[in-house]
Amino acid sequence: MTSIKGIKILLVDDEPHILQFLQLGLENEGFIIETAPDGMSAINIAQQFKPHVAILDVMMPGMDGFETCKMLRKLGLDLAIIMLTAKDEVDDRVKGLKIGADDYVAKPFSFDELLARIEARVRNQFPSLFSEVVLGPFRIDDKRKEINFREQALGLSPTEYELLKYLVLNHGIVLSKAMILDKVWGYNFGGEENIVEVYIRSLRDKLNDKEHRLIRTLRGAGYRIDLV
Repeated sequence: MTSIKGIKILLVDDEPHILQFLQLGLENEGFIIETAPDGMSAINIAQQFKPHVAILDVMMPGMDGFETCKMLRKLGLDLAIIMLTAKDEVDDRVKGLKIGADDYVAKPFSFDELLARIEARVRNQFPSLFSEVVLGPFRIDDKRKEINFREQALGLSPTEYELLKYLVLNHGIVLSKAMILDKVWGYNFGGEENIVEVYIRSLRDKLNDKEHRLIRTLRGAGYRIDLV
């Protein structure tokens, strides 16, 4: 991510070897890192450090990752939260997302997977840090609210723009209809989930994606863009 400068990440884990491994790897990628061995330390550090991303271990003694997540949200920071856990149970993932986490990665995980998750969160939540984002055949100009596909400008409505941007910035990640509604239409949207299908169909038409090879449907799960 050479185009990103000054991104600050707070790592919170009670296992020193994990903190050291992640700190060394992420600093090598150009991130600014602070670490905390427990939830209360994380809250105190976050108030001064003001990280863009917090990576929280769920299973910590004392204040666990869920409670730490809730307290970080109460600080009112513009912050993306990724939770790490040894558990890969649906209930835990749902609990984390409901209390304010943006993503969830189960241990053991690869460093490359975590890096991809961080990149997706940063690009999605802090687009103003980029004058332009180029991912595969897409070029996203957030200042002009334009997306080019294979060097051709797409004539997108504001909602189509936000939806396609969200899909592209989170490429490789399955996004459920509920997640898409929350991020694109907002938490207070009172319409039907089927509106997502309508807009996906429109995007596929504009991308000439008749065989759904670009915007893939994963039945019962959601949608995913794979950039090749």
